[in-house]
Formats: sequence, C-alpha cells, structure tokens
Amino acid sequence: MALLEQASDDSDRAYISNMLGWVKNDQGQYEEAVAFYEQSLKINQKTLPEDHPSLATTYNNVAQVYKDMGDYSRALAFYEQSLKIFEKALPSNHPDLATSYNNIGEVYSRMGDYAKAREFYEKSHKIFEKTLPPNHPHLATSYINIGGVYSNMGDYSKAREFYEKSRKIYEKALPSDHPSLAISYINIGRVYRDMSDYSKALEFYEKSHKIFEKTLPPNHPDLATSYSNIGGVYRDMGDYSKALEFYEKSHKIYDKALPSNHPSLAVSHLNFAACYEKMGDYTTALKVLKNAYQIQQTAFEEGNPAFASTYSMFGRVYRNMKDYSKSLDYFQKCLTIFQRTLPERHPNQAITYSNIGDVHRLMGDYEQAISFHQKALNIQESVQCNPLECATTYINLGETYRQMKDYTTALTYYEKGLEIREKKLPKSHPDLAVVYHSLAKLYLSTRQYNMA
Repeated sequence: MALLEQASDDSDRAYISNMLGWVKNDQGQYEEAVAFYEQSLKINQKTLPEDHPSLATTYNNVAQVYKDMGDYSRALAFYEQSLKIFEKALPSNHPDLATSYNNIGEVYSRMGDYAKAREFYEKSHKIFEKTLPPNHPHLATSYINIGGVYSNMGDYSKAREFYEKSRKIYEKALPSDHPSLAISYINIGRVYRDMSDYSKALEFYEKSHKIFEKTLPPNHPDLATSYSNIGGVYRDMGDYSKALEFYEKSHKIYDKALPSNHPSLAVSHLNFAACYEKMGDYTTALKVLKNAYQIQQTAFEEGNPAFASTYSMFGRVYRNMKDYSKSLDYFQKCLTIFQRTLPERHPNQAITYSNIGDVHRLMGDYEQAISFHQKALNIQESVQCNPLECATTYINLGETYRQMKDYTTALTYYEKGLEIREKKLPKSHPDLAVVYHSLAKLYLSTRQYNMA
C-alpha cells in the first residue's frame, strides 16, 4: 500500500494501518481488515505501554472484525484484552467501560450464551443508569440490547417490555425522523413477527421504513434491510409474491451499494431461496442458494456460523427434491456448526434435529426419525423457543406415526401442532393447509370419512 510506504514513523504506520483496516471492514473484506488491524496492533505493542488506552482501542477493532466474521472465540479474547486495560485505566463508572461490557455481551449473545450476554449487558446498563440522564439515547440502546437477549431466549413479552422502554426514550429525546427511532421500531416489529402477530409487525416495520425513506439516500443499505424486513413478514404470512416484490427492491439496492462479495448480498439471495422453496420452485431455490454460498465462501472461512443457515436451506431443498443423501449431508454440516458454536440446548439445534428426523422418515427409517424428533422436542419443550418451531416437530412426529400406522399417537401430535398453528398463523396460511391435508389422510386411513 502506497500510503504505508509513505509513512514517516511507526506512529504514522500504526494509524494508517488502523484506517485501512476500518475501510476494509466496512467493505466486508474481513481477512484484509484483520491483517491491517493486527499490523497496527503489533506496532502499538512495541511502542506503547501494555495498559495504554490506544491499545485497548486497537484490541476492540480486531475483535469487531472477528465478530463480523463469526469467529466469536477470537472476538471474545480481544474484547477481554481491551476490557482489562479499561478496568485498570478508567474509573468504574466510565462510559468506555460500559461500551466494553456491551461489546462482550454482544459476542456472548451471538454465541447463544444468553445468560452471560445478559450479565454483561446489565453491567453496562448499570453504568449508564448512574452516569446518564434518564432520557439519554445510550440508555435506550442498552434497553434494546437487553431486550434482544430476551427475544433470543424466546421471552417475547419481556423483550417487548425492554424495547418499549427504549422507544419511549427515543420518542422523547430524538426528532421523529431520527434513524435510532427507526431501529427501535424495527426491534418491536421483529418481536411481533416472532410472536406471529404479523399485522403489528408490519405496522412497526412500515413506521421504520418511512423514517428511512425520509432520511436516507435511495440506495442506502439500511433501506434495503428495511425492504427485506417487510418481505420477511409477507413470507411468514404465506404471501410469497408480495415477499418477492420486497426482496427484489432490497436486492437492487444491495447490488448497487455493496461489493459483490459482501455478506449482506448472500443474505439477500437466501431470502429469495426461502421464498422459492416455500413456493415449491426448488430448481430456482437451488440456483439462488448456490449464489449465496459462493459469496459466503469468498467472505468467510469454512465452518463460519454464517454457513449454518445456508446448509440448512440446502438440506431442505434437497429433501423436497427427494435427494435424501445430499439433504442429510447438508443438515449434518449445519448441525456440526451449531454444536461447535451454540449451547447444547439451543433452539437452532432442535430445528436441525427435527429436519434430520424428517429426512429419515422420508427414507422409511422411522426409528431414527422418532429418535431425532424426540431430541428436538427435548430442547423445544424445556427452553423458550418460537412455538411454531415446536409445532413443526409435532407435525413431523404425527406424520411419522401415521406412516407407521400408529394412528392414535399420530392424531395426538397432529392436534398439538395444529393448535399452535391455528393460534399463530393467518387462516389462509399454507402451513395450516399442510396439517389439514395430513389429518385428512389420517382420517381416510382410519375410515373416518365424515372427518376427512
């Protein structure tokens, strides 16, 4: 790099390396970002005392990139080095210490260790409560972080409580079109989406979107994310053509605004793939999935948590295409990542167990199918998770027992799954039709023709 060659001394070289790292991270070129940040770190380690605040900042920068790469153990290690310096150098109520606790909380949250995440978020929050006025935006952000942990734990009412606290502060402290208020609306919208209250989810996502339309240029990535959020709600409602319309708007912006290997473009392709899968267009879903995977391969190292959802979708598409060996292979790859990066009883592992169980059912291996579905239920019935995920496992078990001609047990599981879906989904949702169809087949098998 010409800039580095022109640097007059170590201090300049450290600064330029740091700036280049920031640019590369912003472009999604994480490997190069880490290289520049670590170059800056090595220079600073030679020239500064080991507890110098500038070193803490550099540790933070390196940690940030590893977090974006999904390498959470390394991110945590660097954030902890930064925290050690701050704890020595700063008073116990210093805002930088709160930020440091917050960063560590975020990594634990991404690792699925929600108890640890909440512990660090609350440490951060206590500092903000002591040092800031009650309507300060930093307090609102802190409420959002704690709300996010409760949301990930499936405690949506608690999550909404914290998100509403955040919203009240933002509405008092900020102009009505401030981007932070838009983020607050997004969080509340997401909780309503997780609770399957789709009309409320759309209401808050659209509030957020209006702010972005007023305040951002038309090709800003945040506007793309907003379109994607709205598309996601329509997808959950089973309105796939409407979902595709919003995903298309989102993708056009990403395509113009981001480098071709940016992870957000991969997520955009995954959104399309999920829609095409639900529509039964598996050939197109597979094509789009491969686009997402190619981007992720250039952006991340193999085994990165970002691959898990891609592998899971490959598994589902190949299952629907009746290529069961490929399907099992991809679900197993997904499970391997989850087992390495998430707690043992994380809801994402349960979903994968249920997916693997369903492939075994389709292959006629009912014993294995029941075993994997039971593994899923052991998690889903003992931790808070999205009820619709539990419903899918019940329905998968119902289908397995129906094919084994154990109609009484099958009916029990179908009814459990149907009860949840009827509560959570719109009456016209395709996933309800699937259960009604399965129940009809069961009643025909038991000659209860009036029920079918």
